[in-house]
Amino acid sequence: MSTIYEVLHRPIVTEKSNYLVNTLHQYVFEVARDANRTQVKDAVEILFHVTVKRVNIINAPAKRARKGKSRRLDVSNAGYKKAIVTLNPEDRIPLFEGVE
Repeated sequence: MSTIYEVLHRPIVTEKSNYLVNTLHQYVFEVARDANRTQVKDAVEILFHVTVKRVNIINAPAKRARKGKSRRLDVSNAGYKKAIVTLNPEDRIPLFEGVE
């Protein structure tokens, strides 16, 4: 990893991630494959000016599905790595605000 801008790829905005934001102050990001907890923590703190309490990292597997009537399984989307970042209750990331 060379810069903090290469660690975070995109925010993940789903119904579950909105629930996590509103109740537990947890934000979900897709991160680089070789990113670790300290790199994710530093990137979020520097880019969004917040205080990170905890970082959980999950490797999401690739989704596999059958195409047509064949028995062959194809990969429909590649796997990725995501990070669930817990912030202090008084901190907010404005990128997620207003999304219902």
